[in-house]
Amino acid sequence: MAYYSSFQLLGFFCLMISFLQPILLQALAWGPDVPTQGFVSLPFNRSYYHIQKPYDVPEDQRYSFVDGIHKCWVYSTDKPHTTTSQTMPRTEIAIQGYNYSSGVWEFEAYGYVPYGTSSVCIMQVFGASAPHATTLMLRVYNGSLMYYTGPVLVPNIYDKWFKLNVIHDVEAAKVKVYIDGCLKLEADGRGGTSHAFKCGVYAQHNDSLYMESRWKHIQVSRKCRP
Repeated sequence: MAYYSSFQLLGFFCLMISFLQPILLQALAWGPDVPTQGFVSLPFNRSYYHIQKPYDVPEDQRYSFVDGIHKCWVYSTDKPHTTTSQTMPRTEIAIQGYNYSSGVWEFEAYGYVPYGTSSVCIMQVFGASAPHATTLMLRVYNGSLMYYTGPVLVPNIYDKWFKLNVIHDVEAAKVKVYIDGCLKLEADGRGGTSHAFKCGVYAQHNDSLYMESRWKHIQVSRKCRP
């Protein structure tokens, strides 16, 4: 039976580390790339959001929160969220507790879109300069997750949980979208003096009869000033 001294074993481990180092560095380069340094996670509970849903139905007929999962659903035949609104039907988690007009803000959550949900906005950064109403819309068309009507960010988003990070830098007028830790989009801002995050289902033209999305681990963060 062969015996090895501690120096021999140390030399062996050092050799293995030097061999694996390039592989590990390459794996890290291919892995998640969400810049979170300097961000502070803020409290998030029901006092920081409200549900926008068809004005003529009770909340529990379009929204549920069970076992940590927010479920939002709406029908193409539903009414708008107010009696005076001319917009399409929606059931959205509207985060009103963290409206912002400056700084760098991040929305993070895990989302899920069931098969068949189409022509719907599932997440938005509300607020922009006229004639726009939003700085960002993430929509689903026939299973593809898209920035407005294009480009495609994920070609097949149905029936699986995905991690979503949206970072909005107001002063730089930039918004970034990460899916499962990978940067999928960097787009220009659209101005505006007040912004807020929303997620759920907000029907667009040619929407499916039934639309649904689910969300968990919703988190809002703000970057601290240096």
